[in-house]
Amino acid sequence: MTLHRTLLLIAALGLGVLPGSGVLPGLAAELVLAPTRIVETKAVVGRIEARDVIPARPRIGGTLVRLAVSEGERIVEGQSIATVIDDKLALQLQAAEARIRALGSEQGNVQAEYERARTLLERGAGTQQRVDALRTQLEVLRNQISAAEAEKAVIVQQGVEGEVLAPIAGRVLKVPVTRGAVVMPGEQIALIAGGGFFLRLALPERHAPHLRVGSAVPITLEGGARVEGKLVKVFPQIENGRVIADVELASIGDFFVGARVLADVPVGERMALLVPKAAVSRRSGLDFVTVQGAAGPRPMVVVPGPEHAGDRIEILTGLQAGDRVVTP
Repeated sequence: MTLHRTLLLIAALGLGVLPGSGVLPGLAAELVLAPTRIVETKAVVGRIEARDVIPARPRIGGTLVRLAVSEGERIVEGQSIATVIDDKLALQLQAAEARIRALGSEQGNVQAEYERARTLLERGAGTQQRVDALRTQLEVLRNQISAAEAEKAVIVQQGVEGEVLAPIAGRVLKVPVTRGAVVMPGEQIALIAGGGFFLRLALPERHAPHLRVGSAVPITLEGGARVEGKLVKVFPQIENGRVIADVELASIGDFFVGARVLADVPVGERMALLVPKAAVSRRSGLDFVTVQGAAGPRPMVVVPGPEHAGDRIEILTGLQAGDRVVTP
């Protein structure tokens, strides 16, 4: 034995350290063991989903002459992303304008006839029947002009509806068409994701009774980053032995919709005995915890379990509630 180890042994004996305990009574503290509530979690791989996935569609058919977005771009609500033109609308507009001009000319002739008939009636050379007939004809022409102008407004509006606007703000997920394509009314021009994102989970149905809305759900993103989620919805229908639940995410990227991430979902609770990690020592392949007894501190062989937050470790066997654990 070296001189240094001999001096240390003499000092330890002088301070009254128990053999194998590794604890100095004058420098130790005591912890009375009490059961601690532990939340049991289930590791589940979830899928990131967009809260709103809405297609942008044209309201008329025609040729796609302009396409201003591509996959991955961020857009704002109401932004023009494409233009569809129907060549027939220009011809229909010309026909409507020609009809309005023709009715206007006919209205001018009937108006002149009506004025002459009124003049002749005032002089006693005309009849009231002729005046009434021309007045009715004039009113019919006015209504026809109003109808033709309404038809023209409809054609103009159809041309405006060829402009495809973004229904929501978000990112473009898919653009299934190309410029120059012929599209039908209501055909999908782009698929847009927005309104925030959430994590959709599918858990074994045995965990369904233990899921609680509002529970915190730790989530591990790609690269090891950890974010905190909250369980916001548990669907009442079980499909294929799985219960579906949604976790709301406060901070997560909004680009990779459909990415799979790991979530630790709370599915139950249990009671456990926890001690500070520093109170557990290992010698000769065994784990020891020093317990204060009636005869003084004595080491107890324990079987440690998993570690928990706060630098604590669970003791599976070897201790019981009420034991006074000596901590450094």
